[in-house]
Amino acid sequence: MKNIYYFSKKEFLESWRTSKLFIVMIFFLILGIMNPLIAILTPDIIEISFGGALPVNIPEPSSLDSWGQFYQSMTQMGLIVITLLFSGTMSGEVSKGTLVNLVTKGLKRSTVVISKSIYLILQWTLCMFLAFFVTWVYTLYYFTDDNSPHVFLAVLPLWIFGILLVTAILLTSTISRNSYEGLLLTGGFVVLLFIVNIFDKLKHYNPITLTSENINFLQGTSSLGNYMPAMLISISLSLLFLYLSIVILNKKKL
Repeated sequence: MKNIYYFSKKEFLESWRTSKLFIVMIFFLILGIMNPLIAILTPDIIEISFGGALPVNIPEPSSLDSWGQFYQSMTQMGLIVITLLFSGTMSGEVSKGTLVNLVTKGLKRSTVVISKSIYLILQWTLCMFLAFFVTWVYTLYYFTDDNSPHVFLAVLPLWIFGILLVTAILLTSTISRNSYEGLLLTGGFVVLLFIVNIFDKLKHYNPITLTSENINFLQGTSSLGNYMPAMLISISLSLLFLYLSIVILNKKKL
């Protein structure tokens, strides 16, 4: 446990020294600020673009628009940025040979995998909830409606999917020789989830649905319990990916 703590600490310190942690936090902070602002400005932008030619009246923005923008930005930009930044988290260590001295001094390879998984999960959690709480505060300030009663319940599935994604990144980075191969493998995994989502009978079991039903969870029009299989499968796959990462790294030449 002591080795896991020190190696995890080393990951955070290295991320801070290279400004990676600072940059990604600033990025998610900006996302959090922009979500309600985009919701407020969108009707004005549409009106300016179309002028008097718009045949329908644009409804007033609500908290749903702000949260809709939050989930859209998190899935279309937030998760992609996380993937791009950490696709070489293990392959980079192996290619640089930085693990050789540590392993020869007695550090278990499983400790490396567990520490990196802790670092990635905490990084994802910190960034996502930073954007979430900033969006929440600004949404409460700008919108006084009651259209979004379940804000915490709605964000839970996204957080779980993010954990699945970062463990998949760790696995693909352990398998691959460089960050580009890791990106391709991670992208292939996500594409596979989208293909599975074509089949309606499998949707409640598919982890990708945890990123697409959040507005329904937010309003209470869709029961979170119906997607419990997808959440349990996501958690199980995350544990499996960690186990496979340990097995592969144990057999890999450093």
